[in-house]
Amino acid sequence: MPELEQALAEVAAEMTERSDRGAVATYIPQLGKVDPKKFGIAAVTNDGRLILAGNAEEPFSIQSVSKVFTLTLALGKVGDALWQRVGREPSGNPFNSIVQLEHENGIPRNPFINAGAIVVSDILLAGHQPREAIGEILRFVQFLADDDTIIIDREVAASERATGYRNFALANYMKSFGNLHHEPELALGVYFHHCAIAMSCRQLAMAGRFLANGGRNPATGHSVVSTERARRIGALMLTCGHYDGSGDFAFRVGIPGKSGVGGGILGIVPGVASLAVWSPGLNENGNSKLGSERLRSSRG
Repeated sequence: MPELEQALAEVAAEMTERSDRGAVATYIPQLGKVDPKKFGIAAVTNDGRLILAGNAEEPFSIQSVSKVFTLTLALGKVGDALWQRVGREPSGNPFNSIVQLEHENGIPRNPFINAGAIVVSDILLAGHQPREAIGEILRFVQFLADDDTIIIDREVAASERATGYRNFALANYMKSFGNLHHEPELALGVYFHHCAIAMSCRQLAMAGRFLANGGRNPATGHSVVSTERARRIGALMLTCGHYDGSGDFAFRVGIPGKSGVGGGILGIVPGVASLAVWSPGLNENGNSKLGSERLRSSRG
């Protein structure tokens, strides 16, 4: 696909000239230190091609993009029973909103907002110590990307815990409704650490391959999830993956995607490729400003 290589190179070159890059997430102090001029993009096609441009090899904090992988793990553990504790609807509110929980009896709207991901972390914690659950998540991401150099950035995790007052409020509120089965601080320990996974665009695109290939790793042919489950995860990414900006992303870009406040976006073109883009500056919805604008240009 020479046209895809050209498209990614052109996007990365254009991004170096842009001045309207959005603002980095200063409410997590470690993320506030990231250079907003960074831009990377990567694509892994289902036929095995890897195309990189810009800062595609530089690790960054994937933050909420990790929720795609924790959801996949949790569904593998409890199946559709997960949907008794987490909804599947777009939230229409900021990712850390507490308003809907009161009206909906402690059941988060979807697994990609903070409250929903905390419940997913609680599910993964069952029968484990937090350290064991965190290790399982990291090993799963390493397995998907075929890269055991992927790590959790402990400084970012500590920074999130030190400033995560809203997430503590969400967890305690859900605990009051009986929708957390462990103590809030334990579920939050898992949550903060999986959000602090550091990956490059290349690694992230590699980890998303199974979703672009009907649930199978295209390099090995081995099934990660069923075709139906891959499709459903992709559907949630399309409708809920960008918080209260999900509808606009679906309209303008038109592919399943999951963003994170570290500036990363994982995009899936079913049957074709897995894409990852990183630009740390965020828009008003907490999604990568340039990544959201330009991911559609990389589809070739």
